[in-house]
Amino acid sequence: MLEVEGIETCYGRSQVLFGMTLEVGAGEVVTLMGRNGMGKTTTVHSIMGITPVRAGRITMNGDDIHALPSYQVAKTGLGLVPEGRQVFPNLSVRENLVATAANRLDNPDPWTLDKIFELFPGLAARRTSMGDELSGGEQQMLAVGRALMTNPRLLILDEATEGLAPLIREEIWGCLANLKAAGQSILVIDKNVDALTRIADRHYIIEKGVVVWSGTSAALRADDTVLHRYLGV
Repeated sequence: MLEVEGIETCYGRSQVLFGMTLEVGAGEVVTLMGRNGMGKTTTVHSIMGITPVRAGRITMNGDDIHALPSYQVAKTGLGLVPEGRQVFPNLSVRENLVATAANRLDNPDPWTLDKIFELFPGLAARRTSMGDELSGGEQQMLAVGRALMTNPRLLILDEATEGLAPLIREEIWGCLANLKAAGQSILVIDKNVDALTRIADRHYIIEKGVVVWSGTSAALRADDTVLHRYLGV
């Protein structure tokens, strides 16, 4: 589905990605892990067309997308839950969900408000609340719901549970497990290795803008040296 092949990305004269490569297949949950400042968010921004790539190739279902503007990248079936959530503060929960809702790829069973409220019951009770009136956990649920309302082929979550209370984190992980069971393809960035290895099929670990390890959840759990070398503090 998504293929990232040897991309290089810079901010001015400062290069961040040095041949970044990964792929996500249909129905897979794949993670991108690494310490802070290693290029995870830059990879997401490169995929989404927010930060242009200098070299390499990004394809979605075989079609090149690395030269497209962000709004056209989104139309190919990518839905982003950005770092920091970035919900619309002066729109209600309902308005946030419908503002960018679309079914451009003709999903035969599209996401609706009722389905989002069933996935996140806490949002149903807050449907008239403004975005800036929500807790951090509620904002994250809203950001996930907003992305799902675009009916994406691939859902991307950048720092899925950063700064959230433990109970809210578990709710997010439960949501992602349910989405996986329904066949949703997901690329997720987070630091919670235990949770990620429970739900993900494969993992990529990035250091200084390049993949230094990739493999299955079983392989990652079995190799303490990888965890300590690339993910330990």
